[in-house]
Order: sequence, then structure tokens, then C-alpha cells
Amino acid sequence: MTDSPASPAPVLEQADRTLDDALARLFAFLRIPSISTQPEHAADCRQAAQWLRDELDSLGFDVTLHETPGHPILVAHDRTPPAGPHVLFYGHYDVQPVDPLELWARDPFEPALVTAQDGRRQITARGASDDKGQVMTFIEALRAIRATTGQMPVRISLLIEGEEECGGPSLLPFMETHREELRADVGLICDTAMLPGVPAITTTLRGMVGEEIHLRCASRDLHSGIYGNAARNPAEVLCRVLSSIRDDATGRVTLPGFYAGVQDPPEALRARWREIAPDDAAFLGDVGLSVPAGERGYTAIEQTWCRPSFEINGISGGYTAEGFKTVLPGDAMAKVSFRLVAGQDPVHIRQAFCAHVRDRLPPDCTVTFTPCGGSVASVVPDDTFGLQPALRALGDEWGTPAVTIGCGGSIPVAADMQRILGISALLVGFALDDDRVHSPNEKYDLTSFHKGIRSWIRILHAMGKTDA
Repeated sequence: MTDSPASPAPVLEQADRTLDDALARLFAFLRIPSISTQPEHAADCRQAAQWLRDELDSLGFDVTLHETPGHPILVAHDRTPPAGPHVLFYGHYDVQPVDPLELWARDPFEPALVTAQDGRRQITARGASDDKGQVMTFIEALRAIRATTGQMPVRISLLIEGEEECGGPSLLPFMETHREELRADVGLICDTAMLPGVPAITTTLRGMVGEEIHLRCASRDLHSGIYGNAARNPAEVLCRVLSSIRDDATGRVTLPGFYAGVQDPPEALRARWREIAPDDAAFLGDVGLSVPAGERGYTAIEQTWCRPSFEINGISGGYTAEGFKTVLPGDAMAKVSFRLVAGQDPVHIRQAFCAHVRDRLPPDCTVTFTPCGGSVASVVPDDTFGLQPALRALGDEWGTPAVTIGCGGSIPVAADMQRILGISALLVGFALDDDRVHSPNEKYDLTSFHKGIRSWIRILHAMGKTDA
């Protein structure tokens, strides 16, 4: 292990003194329209990767831009690494499209620092929160450390990709090919959120199964006056089949074996979650809702953080344009997804869903399925290297005990790190639920950026101590 300074205070002071410069660098990064899903922005994605390469090179890292069938993947290693533990930081430089542009209050790629009605100072731009602002909290922490002490407290590598927002097709084969180079003691991911004022490390991520289902009955759309009642209606069949997957009385998914292997988190952790999010109506209120709709006996937080789910993401059939048309559709379609927790097998869930649908089809009705991705859930063990020091470091910075939380979403790279590199990843993020990620007017609180930098300084310092 390395000999770290007794206190991170000098580095924290450096971060405070240079915050304006750090903000200027973030703004320069945010001005690059690195939209990975749109081919016309391929050059912008490359520019973002090159911008990061230059920044990390100036901080004493050997940086390689690896070409892929899509956008470049950046890997960086400290030129003068200390002995001791090795951490691998992951982030992404690509961003979501900005549509609909007319809903933005200002140019999405002209960042600004604005004051919200509640007095919070906020950085507004596409990518401010997801994920450029979060990535830069880590890089600016490295800058402050290098300027103050000259050497990092731990051995540091970075893996930053440019296809996270378009499914990350290049990352998995890249990790498999470069697994020896990327091995470390722990992964660090800054692409998640915290509760207001409560620092958190996300230790559970749900997996996912996505499926498109297409039902066909008649060979064409029919006149509902001539054929209605006699001809099978695929939209009606589809609604009936999909509604049978969730039990009205309990809110549970009805697929056989769906809950096999599913366990609740320890009661002490559930109690802590209830303390930090005691009001379901408050949790749901920001989106105009008030009552949890999932499994009975679980809070809204628990339903998203630690329980599996089934959702209908889209459904269509027949005439849906303006006006009215008395048509009986020949076919109907739905896109559905299951969010999975530890212990659930995506392959089994997909098979159970397809069998459930087929078993309930009436005569004259056929079905086709199109898989739309799948991933397993990931769980960080309590004894993961760095977890406890990181929690203490976050608590010291934010002035309140840090908590381990779940995340209802899926970040496949966390599970890929476990499977391919054999390491767990600590998901330490400073975003807030109101950051409007993927939506117009995305923002990142200045406090999230500033204290995010300070948090990483404390975490890396804690990991480098001999008792970590």
C-alpha cells in the first residue's frame, strides 16, 4: 500500500481555489455535440475523445484512443503509478440527441450557469449531468491531486467510451480483448444519482429483458361493421394477454418461476431507505403521481431499487391518427420490458414470457417475438475493496452518513466488469433526479460538480491509506 498524506485538506483547498477554471474546462467539453446515435456527429464524438486525451495527457497519463467499428474508446494509465491498490474509472463522453430542440430554454451545446427559482446554481447543457459533468468531477479531482501532491494516492486507470447512449456495441468486445490491461482491484463508475443532500453508493443495479411482440389475426385490416364481433381482434387479444402478466390484487408478476431466487435486502437497509425516502407521495409527486403501483407491501423506493418489474413500454394497432376510422386491425404490436434483480436469469424470464403469451393465444392468432436486449442484475458485495472507506469519505464530505442504495435502471458495464474483469464496481454519482437527463434543459447542480470533485479526492485518499 502507498503512504498517503495524513489529510486530504491541501488537495481540497486546491480544488476550491480552482473551481472557476474547472468549470471553464467543463464548459469547453460540453460545447462538443458528441451525439453518438446520429452519424452526422461522428466527428464530434472523435473530437470529444481527443479533448479528453489531451486533458489526461497533461495530467501525466499515457492515453490511447482505440479505434472501434463505432466511436473511439479511450484508455489511460498513470505514467508514475504508486504501489498498492489499482482502481479503474469508467465513464462516457457521448450524449443523447437534443430533440425536441424547441423545448430547450437555450442552445443545448452552449452551457450556462443559471440560478433556479429555489436559489440553486445549475449548469445547463446537454451532457451536463449524463455523463460529462460526472466524468469531469473525477478528472478535476485528479488535477487537484497532481497539482498538490505530485502523485496519486492509488494506481489509476480510466476507460471512457463514446457509445453508451447507443447501446455500447463496441465496449463488450473491447473489454474481452483488453481484459488483462483493464484488470484492477475495483471499478469506479460516476453515472448514477444521489438523493438530495444524502451521498450514496449504488450497490445494486437491475438487469433487463426487452421484447417486441407482434400479433396477427386477419390477413388485413377489416371494416368493423362488416367483420366486427365475428373476426378476431388482435388488439383485444394483446391487451388481455399483457394484462394477465400482473396480478391486480398483489401487483406481482404471474410468470411461473419469476421470483425464484429473489431475496429482499436486509431489514436494516430497508429501514435506512425508509428514513431517507419516507413518503411515497413525495417520491412520485414530481411526475404527478402519488400511489405506488407495483407489489403490495413495498415502498415506491423498494419497488424500483430491489424488486423486479414488468412494464408495457409501447402498444399500437389499428388506426391511431387524427380523426376516427372504424377499422378492425389485422395486427397489433407491443414493446415490453422486465427489470430483473439478483437471482433472476434473463434467458429464463424471456422464455417464460414467450410461453405465457403462446399459451393464451386463441384460434386464428399468430405471434412473432423480437428480442430487444437483455442483461443480468449486478450486486456489489459488502466486502468489496474500497466500499467502506468510500462510504466514510462521502459522509465526511457531505456532513451526513452515506448510504448504499439500489438503482432501478440498468448499467450493463457494471455487470460486465464483474463477469469479464472479475471486479466489482462502486457506482458513485452526484446527479439528482430532477437533472432532466435525456430530456430538454438537462442540468447539473454546481454543488454536485464542486462537491463531486471534493468527494473523489476524499475517496481516492481513503483508498490509498494503509488501513483501507
